[in-house]
Amino acid sequence: MKTYGARRRTHKASISVVAVSLCAGLLAGCTSTGVISGGSSVGSSAATPLPSGKYTALDGFYSQQITWGTCSAESGGDSSIDLSPFQCGTIDVPLDYSKPTGKVVKVAMVKWPAASASGKQGSLLTNPGGPGASGVDFVEGDRDKFDGALHAHFDIIGFDPRGLGRSEPIKCLDDKAQDALYEQDMPKEPAARKAKTEKDSKDLAAACEKNSGDLLPFLGSKYVAKDMDVMRQVLGDKKLNYLGISYGTYIGSVYAEEFPDKVGRLVLDGAVDPNADQLEANVQQQIGFEKSLEKFASDCVTNNASECPLSGDGPTAAKQIGTFIDGLRDHPLPTRSGRKLDQTLGGTGVIIGLYGDVGSDLWKYLRRGLTLAMKQGDGTLLLAGADQYDGRDASGHYSTEQDGLIAVRCADFNTPAPSPDAVQKAYDELKNGAPILNSDLTKDDLAQPMCADWPFQTPEKPHQIRADGSDPILVVGTTDDPATPYQSAVNLAKGFANARLLTRVGTGHAAFGSGNACTQAAMEAYLTAGTLPAEGTRCTS
Repeated sequence: MKTYGARRRTHKASISVVAVSLCAGLLAGCTSTGVISGGSSVGSSAATPLPSGKYTALDGFYSQQITWGTCSAESGGDSSIDLSPFQCGTIDVPLDYSKPTGKVVKVAMVKWPAASASGKQGSLLTNPGGPGASGVDFVEGDRDKFDGALHAHFDIIGFDPRGLGRSEPIKCLDDKAQDALYEQDMPKEPAARKAKTEKDSKDLAAACEKNSGDLLPFLGSKYVAKDMDVMRQVLGDKKLNYLGISYGTYIGSVYAEEFPDKVGRLVLDGAVDPNADQLEANVQQQIGFEKSLEKFASDCVTNNASECPLSGDGPTAAKQIGTFIDGLRDHPLPTRSGRKLDQTLGGTGVIIGLYGDVGSDLWKYLRRGLTLAMKQGDGTLLLAGADQYDGRDASGHYSTEQDGLIAVRCADFNTPAPSPDAVQKAYDELKNGAPILNSDLTKDDLAQPMCADWPFQTPEKPHQIRADGSDPILVVGTTDDPATPYQSAVNLAKGFANARLLTRVGTGHAAFGSGNACTQAAMEAYLTAGTLPAEGTRCTS
């Protein structure tokens, strides 16, 4: 069972544009742009040494000054974005907070200065999730989502968490090894599949330790939360105003736990439940994606029949997608790059489309991609979507996003092997709730502990976060969010000592930038004026 990152929506310069400009006319030689991930691509496996310490105490980090300068596009980034409105810089944070005089990590930041100096209230720090997604890319690529009230009152700040993107990124596998990992279907036979899974896990862990061993023990959301408090002080804010989306909500929750007296206005959208059992959370995510698959299929045949490759009613159409993906194992499709769209890549290309909702560019991409693949035998567009998700650019270089996702999850949670009863429960839930996406699932696929081979076992365990003494925290959940199910938002809000739950009724991952005017207005009202929505508010449009 593949676990998908809890990540923000793909920005507008991503596969939605690929769908329109690259394949609408099926031009020869069209390829993926690979712009979703950005950050530093991994062309070799050589590790970069961390700089030596220059601070005599932790206070020195808090009193440093950031030098803002011009921003430049990174390898794998979107060169079409106008970077002139932004300012970029780095700050130092200690590799090990218990040894602040030791090595340092440089954290990359971007600032979109507030539109009006007279109305400026301070800084709004943001994180788009992943874990592993670039916060610098988020602000640069999605600035339109912050335009208006938020940009009028705040400097909009994005950052790449330590070990990710431009912030001393970890390096595990080189490009060829990542191609082999992502472009090879798992064996059909359960025992062979189990053996390959175990080997892949050991090989990845060994490569990460070899190439980034100095950094791995100091990754994870607790370290990022401490880094965020340094950012808060360096930016000149007495309290932290923060918008965390998807896995960014977990970083925000940990910050609130570590620094409750420094919590300003926190909005946590598309929530991760810090107290969730990880196997059960993965099961619920799979069920969420299956529900979104069914909703997409129903919308496709009912409201977009002229551009839909499916037929029948919604459930029948959804099964046709599953049958198509399964068939790619034995009959992969050609693409215009010369690569093949196999079952693994085809499944990922479909899943990324399910982060969207009715009327979204992601659903338009998925309709077009499935039509090209199922009716014309061309896997190009679905491969573009899979490459977007995996962080592979047009030249074959990978960003560090997938390495970061694994490393941070292993740093945040030490998950033991599930009990036989837990495995049986998960298996039954998946076969009942997500049979299309788990057609060949076996119990062995669920029995292996996450991060069993990771070289640094964290003491962190799932737990409820209360953040006693914090200012109110606004938690936002979407009723049919596939990546972070709605119940996670309910649980997170209940766990906090001082929180309010805002509900977006709809499909798709997270509410910020979704086009839902009600939730957008409520989030902006809290961040700019401290006005919480009424208890029990549900936004339908």
